[in-house]
Amino acid sequence: MATFNLSTILRESRLAHPDKPAVILDEHRLPYTMVDHAADRVAQALRDNGIAPGSAVGLMLPNVPQFPIVYFGILRAGCTAVPMNVLLKGPEVRYYLEDSGARAFFFWGDFAAEAMKGCAELSDVALRVAVAATPGTAPPDGAEDFMNLVAAVNPSGDIFPTRPDDTAIILYTSGTTGKPKGALLTHENLLMNAIVGARIAGVNADDVTLATLPFFHSFGASSVMNTAMYAGATLSLLPRFDPVKALQMIERDGITVFAGVPTMYIAFLKAHSEGEWNVSSIRIAISGGAALPEQVLREFEEKFGAPILEGYGLSETSPSATFNRPDRPRKVGSIGMPVWGVEVKVVDGEGNALGNNENGELCIRGHNVMKGYHDRPDATAETIDADSWLHTGDIGYRDDDGYYFIVDRKKELVIRGGFNVYPREIEEVLYSHPAVAEAAVFGTPDATMGEEVVAAVSLRSGASATDEELIAYCKERVAAYKYPRRVWVLEALPKGPTGKILKLELKAQLVPEEGART
Repeated sequence: MATFNLSTILRESRLAHPDKPAVILDEHRLPYTMVDHAADRVAQALRDNGIAPGSAVGLMLPNVPQFPIVYFGILRAGCTAVPMNVLLKGPEVRYYLEDSGARAFFFWGDFAAEAMKGCAELSDVALRVAVAATPGTAPPDGAEDFMNLVAAVNPSGDIFPTRPDDTAIILYTSGTTGKPKGALLTHENLLMNAIVGARIAGVNADDVTLATLPFFHSFGASSVMNTAMYAGATLSLLPRFDPVKALQMIERDGITVFAGVPTMYIAFLKAHSEGEWNVSSIRIAISGGAALPEQVLREFEEKFGAPILEGYGLSETSPSATFNRPDRPRKVGSIGMPVWGVEVKVVDGEGNALGNNENGELCIRGHNVMKGYHDRPDATAETIDADSWLHTGDIGYRDDDGYYFIVDRKKELVIRGGFNVYPREIEEVLYSHPAVAEAAVFGTPDATMGEEVVAAVSLRSGASATDEELIAYCKERVAAYKYPRRVWVLEALPKGPTGKILKLELKAQLVPEEGART
């Protein structure tokens, strides 16, 4: 059977550019040959430890060289990677591992405490591997050391012959209700995203891409890591975004491609104005995750001398669905046109296609659309219709020139610093507090993060809790980007005739400017 395995992009780039740096991290430069052979060792270690093809494998690493090594090693073994945010807390880690049915788990040593809490009671996770941030650091009890694990194998170099529609990645994305759902992204989904992304941005083997978008996120993995690996480009890694360090890396490594979320561009401009930097190597920049303010776009392009291409997509679309093109006129505020092989339409509440300049729900169909949600057939059926159209829940329109625009995001969604935060998940945490009777979580405008997560609660009769206590309670239970930065404790929350909490009224009451705008 012919192989259609995403990890082939690493193998092909190694054959074409064996001595070229695949990744750079500070003074460390790893050539394609080293990265490819290391991925072979990860794949062999999985085989030797009885992790069968098709098994899910958790991956909780920052942007370090070990990420692509483990990522492509998992795929090379015919397994399914489950990328996880390194900021997840123990209960969240457990949910991701348990829901995906993970049989192995690779995690970064600096986050070992929460990682081990998450898998402590999961007997199905047969292999637990700590990737040490500092060489020589002993792994926690119950885990193996990554370097010892891969050094002990005799790799065959085989790539498991997966099919195009086999699941490569289970990428968890929260919904407006319930627990996070695992989007099943196939080898074809991700390969096509890399090919299309490289074509749009013109990425080739001469490029050096600044990789600060987290690889555990769809944008960072597909549009940055996979696209660069497919093109034989070099990834310059920045595990935690720091605009000054990023500017230093642009000079040091001759960065040519940058992809980021709006908050990164804002930080770039501030840092750039406070120093002297040579950024002449940048030839193209990509923005996604949230709308980029026009002023920020104009100022960046003036100071950095490179165009910004805005795009749009979802975790469920691998993620690219639309993009502005470097060879066509750009429209500020537009998400561009559908990428090659992808269709987009705008529909009304009954699913009827709308004409130009009419607001409706954006629907997407093409090679980028996920197979479905892991073990969630009902949720899949609600999202992908019988004609294979994925309903995004986002409201927008198409203009007379075929450019698409987003009018409103999903009503409940808060986009904080490019990360999606779904209020229901945080509300469930607040409801678990013994003093909380009612909770409502929503977003407010923030100059730095785009939106900030805030909450309003009412307390049970006779109970007491301060806003600081409730913030700390959430902070202990969810990732750092999710917990509310402000909590209002009210006597009661406003409700409609059916008892539904009226969030718009809350916004108008607590944040008048936002309420009026909404």
